Amino acid sequence: MTRVELRGAYAAVHAPGLDDEVAVEEPLEIRVGGAPLAITMRTPGEDEELALGFLYGEGLIDGAREASVTLDANTVEVAGPLLKDPQARRFYTTSSCGVCGKGALEEVDAPPAADGPIVDRAFLSHLPDRLRQPTFARTGGLHATGLFTPEGELLKVSEDVGRHNAMDKVIGWALRRDAVPLHPNVLCVSGRLSFELVQKAAVAGVPILVGVGAPSSLAIRLADDQRITLAGFARGERVNVYTSVERVR
Repeated sequence: MTRVELRGAYAAVHAPGLDDEVAVEEPLEIRVGGAPLAITMRTPGEDEELALGFLYGEGLIDGAREASVTLDANTVEVAGPLLKDPQARRFYTTSSCGVCGKGALEEVDAPPAADGPIVDRAFLSHLPDRLRQPTFARTGGLHATGLFTPEGELLKVSEDVGRHNAMDKVIGWALRRDAVPLHPNVLCVSGRLSFELVQKAAVAGVPILVGVGAPSSLAIRLADDQRITLAGFARGERVNVYTSVERVR
């Protein structure tokens, strides 16, 4: 019989002939003003930041709110009211939602990224090496998002089973410190660059978004529209810069 022992962000698994550590995945309900709004599958930890980052990215709040985890540890209560009726908001959050590209692009309500900063190409290519991912090192099962200064100082890193959750946690952390818009800082993600990650970066005012993996076509289109420098395949000495190359030496 298999036994799973939860230990925060990771779990110890004991099975016949096997002992392993895996990432924890559990549901989190986000409630606003006492009313349920959304459920996301996430790795426990920084749940208040996750909720705030998600709501901000969807244009439902414009700054930090009071947020607290309930006693059952799988619900976050956020103070209302919302800026708009969430029933009128169309969510484009997965690569399988099937919406047309034009409609998805029109849903992004954010000004273009401000000018600057100017960084070296080598800075971008080596940025993923500076991500601290302790739970990934234990489990191999988490994504990470890191917020860096243009000089390379790591300000914040968050891990989660969902790449979008990891970014929401970082943005929620910055909201609580009145540090949004995030310009001139840089976001780096441990995986591929999807439309939803560029959307969240655009709303948060990020000028440069770097990923270890490949961008999607719609992610590139949105980054170009928003004047975000989008860089993918950042590994070792190589990096591909797809948009707003004027920020890269």
